[in-house]
Amino acid sequence: MTARAGAARVVIIGAGIVGCSLADELTRRGWRDVTVLEQGPLHAPGGSTSHAPGLVFRTNACRTLTGLAAYTVEKFSGLTEDGESCFDARGGLEIATSEAQWAELHRKAGLAASWGIEGELVSARRCAELWPLLDESKVLGGFFTPGDGLARALPASRVQAERAASRGARILDRHTVTGIERADGHVTGVVTDRGTFPADLVVSAAGFWGPVIGAMAGVSVPLLPLAHQYATTSAVPGLDGRRPILRFQDRDLYFREHPADDPATGGFRIGIGSYAHRPLPVDPYAVPAFDDAPVMPSSLPFTHDDFAPSWEDSAWLLPALEDSSVEDGFNGVFSFTPDGMPLLGESRELRGFWLAEAVWVTHSAGAAKAVAEWMTDGRTGMDIHGCELSRFEGAQRSPAYVRARGEQQFAEVYDVIHPLQPAERARPLRVSPWYARQQELGAHFLEAGGWERPHWFEANAASAKGLDLPERDAWSARHWSPIAAAEARATRERVALYDMTPLRRLEVTGPGALEFLQRMTTNQLAKKPGAVTYTLLLDAAGGIRSDLTVARLAADRFQIGVNGPADLDWLTDHAPEDVQVRDITSGTCCIGVWGPLARNLVQPLTGADFSHRGFGYFRAKEAYIGEVPVTAMRLSYVGELGWELYTSADLGLRLWDTLWAAGQPLGVIAGGRSAFNSLRLEKGYRAWGQDMSTEHTPYEAGLGWAVKPDKGDFVGRAALAAHPPEGARRRLVPLTLDDPAAIVLGHEPVYVDGVPAGHVTSAAYGYSVGRAIAYAWLPPAAAEPGTAVHLEYFGEKVPATVRAEPLFDPAMERIRR
Repeated sequence: MTARAGAARVVIIGAGIVGCSLADELTRRGWRDVTVLEQGPLHAPGGSTSHAPGLVFRTNACRTLTGLAAYTVEKFSGLTEDGESCFDARGGLEIATSEAQWAELHRKAGLAASWGIEGELVSARRCAELWPLLDESKVLGGFFTPGDGLARALPASRVQAERAASRGARILDRHTVTGIERADGHVTGVVTDRGTFPADLVVSAAGFWGPVIGAMAGVSVPLLPLAHQYATTSAVPGLDGRRPILRFQDRDLYFREHPADDPATGGFRIGIGSYAHRPLPVDPYAVPAFDDAPVMPSSLPFTHDDFAPSWEDSAWLLPALEDSSVEDGFNGVFSFTPDGMPLLGESRELRGFWLAEAVWVTHSAGAAKAVAEWMTDGRTGMDIHGCELSRFEGAQRSPAYVRARGEQQFAEVYDVIHPLQPAERARPLRVSPWYARQQELGAHFLEAGGWERPHWFEANAASAKGLDLPERDAWSARHWSPIAAAEARATRERVALYDMTPLRRLEVTGPGALEFLQRMTTNQLAKKPGAVTYTLLLDAAGGIRSDLTVARLAADRFQIGVNGPADLDWLTDHAPEDVQVRDITSGTCCIGVWGPLARNLVQPLTGADFSHRGFGYFRAKEAYIGEVPVTAMRLSYVGELGWELYTSADLGLRLWDTLWAAGQPLGVIAGGRSAFNSLRLEKGYRAWGQDMSTEHTPYEAGLGWAVKPDKGDFVGRAALAAHPPEGARRRLVPLTLDDPAAIVLGHEPVYVDGVPAGHVTSAAYGYSVGRAIAYAWLPPAAAEPGTAVHLEYFGEKVPATVRAEPLFDPAMERIRR
């Protein structure tokens, strides 16, 4: 949907903080036919907004969530009701009572610097000054963010609803949605108990009722409502109503001040929120209507037994509570998704039906702005791919999976989560055809997108003995093994098999396939069958939507390696009638055969010519490996000679066994993702979604060579012409740490002349170059090779130097043997 569709009829379901924010954002952009439907009364309709405590801590390991929260603070700070701001910037204080949490706060301070959030690590004494009721002797230190605070969700909802109404929107309460009308795969209206509202676009912002609304539309909404405990104490002496919001993550608790109920007596109470209790899932179909609820639909009876341990922990930290008591409490219902991220975007199952679900008050205005931009402009101003509804595969939407992962997300809200930490529940879900062989080799599996992905193999442990590797700290050693170094070395010296099955594959066919792909991508694809091309998908503003590997297998048949379901949606949405786009991932598999002995392995197994002359780099051909038909592509994501071998899933095990048996005399090994990531960074190969996104142009990302403006028009071409390479605002460049023993993992801030100037995207130890590698976004002046910078790792300033790329084999000789 574009801005030209300003006459579209929009119906938003839900007048909580998200629905009201979205109505304000849409009408602010000129859309007038906007209707908000609410089942409860306005002002306090009874959903999660009505009871949310309103704490806003912006800093998050996810840059997207930090950005959404930052906009929410900015917007609410500019809204007032009766002269009072809708955001109280009293600051946020996170305290540590354990060494592990104190280290985590150092990491969080680095994240804040990376994302542009003001914050400082403070002593235990300073924590006690900020919160005088704290037992200073229990605290090691804290992280103070002066710009965080309390969002007044209900006033913010009212003010935004009133602004939207002043521009022509209708905000209607006491309208219970009973159905979603549709025709020809598109939404056409919303049915309520008080009439039907025709619509071209419908947005479900129903909160934990999202699955109910989704079912009416035939759309699966992978969201689990869970109850979260919140208690308020009797009046506590020593409070003034201006203390920062407080988090005690060692015990899964947070605190804020509330005025005492009786204004005449004065004083303040403490509100205590707990994530320490057992998961309490809620059936959204069983939640009572507003008029039937004892308090409100989202406020369930308080379960004192669940809260008892949290009360003891609260009194341990705040001794003044020993003379107080729990005066009131409730179990408030919130929304959790399998990965803890919001659900934003248009459904593939019903066009015109949008979701703005699983959004907490912290991110509400930011999420609404992103959805409004998406609906009106066709793109968002910031990268939100981690929030897109399309990120979940079909199996990840099953009720059993959503419940298991949602409960785990609740339990881990305040846990220290390592960047590589895998989920524990609902595994294994998706496996490659040689999963059993990987288990036999002692694979250490992590998980992504529902796929089990080996990170190293215990079968290679003997090769790791005696390697000269830097000693790792406890954090960087987690989910890592020195075996990864042995696997990287074997890939550089002999040959290794890598499981590439989880990478999504599409087939594009039809008479118009070439013309279509030429229009959608940046590089020249008009090549003879057998050619493979690296290219980019851009949006209309020239931002990188994805990077692709396109193999032309026949005149009208292409196989494309993409990054996720969103790429399938994008291509399908734009495909003309004479082009078919089909996802072939589940029915196929892929082995990467890489290393200087790769040809020695595959050539004796096939009658096809796999010589350098007979099978050039970035070429593809059909062949047989033993009895197995394969599509072979001479590609290498690790910077070594080799091929990606694709076959059908039913023949995958046979392909593995054939290669494994033939490779024994050559010293073949199975390689994992840990070695793979190291090898690809040594070659400077980008990972979309991690190193680059729609926020970046190809020229900024160092991928201008994949753009061919002279080939003709393509999506994003006009925008790139207005932003030539010499005008890049930033650049993605490699750094190496000056100390060969230093390690970083990613997201660290980069300082230039002592000032934060950028942030790290990907990082890994480069076993071939003998030091850690970090790719980072920096301003052009700081991106020149030789520039000295510093990274901050757990509070330590680590010297690094900007380098020219690639760091390994710059002449590309090893790939082209």
